[in-house]
Amino acid sequence: MATKRFKELKNLAQNELVNKVRELEASLFQTRMKRATGQLEDTASIWRMRKDIARIKTLQGQAKGK
Repeated sequence: MATKRFKELKNLAQNELVNKVRELEASLFQTRMKRATGQLEDTASIWRMRKDIARIKTLQGQAKGK
């Protein structure tokens, strides 16, 4: 069963997926820095970003296989 986020990501073009991964990785870095300095309130956001990056990379791998 595909999740809502996965369905939304399926509709994006490859270059949009690449840009989205870059944005998420930069955001993940900033969030990790906030956690290290004690400024982060929502620690689950790190988990969600990592999962979104994995979903996008899965889509990219599937597209290469076609």
